[in-house]
Amino acid sequence: MAVSLRNSNVARLKAQEFDVLIVGGGINGAVSAAALAGRGVKVALIDRGDFAGGVSSNSSNLAWGGIKYLESHEYLLVNKLCRSRNKLMRAYPSTVKEIRFFTTIQKGFRFWSFFVFLGSVLYWLMGRCVTKAPRYLTARYIEEQEPEINTENAAGGLEYSDCYLYDNDSRFVFNFIRKSLNYGCVVANYVSADSSVFAGGEWSTQACDQESGEAFTIRSKVLINAGGPWVDENNRRDGISTRHSHLFSKGIHLIVDRITDNQRVLTFFASDGRLFFLIPMGPKTCIGTTDTQVDSPEVEVTDEDRDFVLANANALLDLPRPLTRSDIIAERVGVRPLAVEGGDGKADWVQLSRKHEIECDKSRRHLSIFGGKLTDCLNVGDEVTEWVASLGVHVPSPGHRWYGEPGKELRDEFMLQAQLMELDALTDPSSPEPLSERFWRRYGEAAFGLLEDIREDPSRAKLLIRRAEYTRCEIELAARREMIVKLEDFMRRRSKIELVVRREEILDAPGLHEACAILFGERGEEKLAEYLSSL
Repeated sequence: MAVSLRNSNVARLKAQEFDVLIVGGGINGAVSAAALAGRGVKVALIDRGDFAGGVSSNSSNLAWGGIKYLESHEYLLVNKLCRSRNKLMRAYPSTVKEIRFFTTIQKGFRFWSFFVFLGSVLYWLMGRCVTKAPRYLTARYIEEQEPEINTENAAGGLEYSDCYLYDNDSRFVFNFIRKSLNYGCVVANYVSADSSVFAGGEWSTQACDQESGEAFTIRSKVLINAGGPWVDENNRRDGISTRHSHLFSKGIHLIVDRITDNQRVLTFFASDGRLFFLIPMGPKTCIGTTDTQVDSPEVEVTDEDRDFVLANANALLDLPRPLTRSDIIAERVGVRPLAVEGGDGKADWVQLSRKHEIECDKSRRHLSIFGGKLTDCLNVGDEVTEWVASLGVHVPSPGHRWYGEPGKELRDEFMLQAQLMELDALTDPSSPEPLSERFWRRYGEAAFGLLEDIREDPSRAKLLIRRAEYTRCEIELAARREMIVKLEDFMRRRSKIELVVRREEILDAPGLHEACAILFGERGEEKLAEYLSSL
């Protein structure tokens, strides 16, 4: 069952003492765990909810170099993010993929359309020209290529390249969690850190297993606060003072049926002047985002949010009929934690960027990670490792790369075996991607086990939920390896089923009961009822 790995890790959290305890299983905590464990450091990671359960599962699914920061003249940041994006492209060629951005500039925009194009040329040069070159677009060409775009008020546009995540953002984060597990990190979701005290040269963190209610203590030499938008709250509780704090920007996305068959991102400037995207998400389109300053990380989608996104989409697109709330298949909402320096927590809202900051309290061996973008995640991992070493923890030099997909030789061997057993012939007609490609991207070397499962029983290559792109053997693998405690963990974060399949189809799927039996054993029906009550 899925919880057996988690339960054994909870037992190890109680029994062992660690070099480093990381609180928070979003992108910052996940890469920190993988970077440290990959170098031989004795690491533990806990999260009071599921991994990537907050900000890291509600992004735009983009790994981009931050072209919008050119407007605020943050050239060093753009240069750094472009380098980070290129590094991700090389390390994760199956996951972080180049995609074209098709941008329309309206008449009366604050910059001349050709001037914006020149900015994209600078962006391409800062990105070391590793992507396709940008192009200037006339309004007529935009209309020819994308008739769904309303060009009545278009002055022109441009096409440039950046990257997106083929799967969802939370799946990308979990793969760092899985990598850290492979390196010996002790990881558990649904374990809260209720308080932490530094005494006698070590941290004692009072933790609570949210499933059983049992309280216990985790001991570590170093404590890393990677709580994302809850970093400030954790620090206040534990008596940690920092120069930086967070401001919060709420962003939402609405997911609707596919608007255009072209596999590219349609980019506009919304009525408030902010970037507005239509992003491919499998058979659907993800529309957003909003940018609303809020005071708390606890947010939800409001009718005002929905109407803002729908109104902008309808104004910028030329659709057979306007989009309405009934067209919404799923919603995503989260806050961007924006790092600011100064005790008053105030800054020029428009000028704030997503750059990260790491603060260290050396006297108490404590790190706080503020802000950050998914694009820059590998730098966060490396920087955290350097800080931990500076605190007296022995950090061996790695004899291998702690991140990335397995090498080409192993991939070629997998693809050869898949070809010889005619795996792709078993791909469900509803899937646009062959099984071999999907298995390798999601599971790397663990995908060899899926080949063996299907050799034993070809029916294990069948989908349990129509159009969900998850086979029976994948759900069996998730049960063993992916620490799924609630059905939502699988439906929304390990996979994107809940984001691209309508709720009615999910509820009517006969295979949902079988999936719950695989994931939770005799508690399958109980977990299904829990999930249905939350919808």
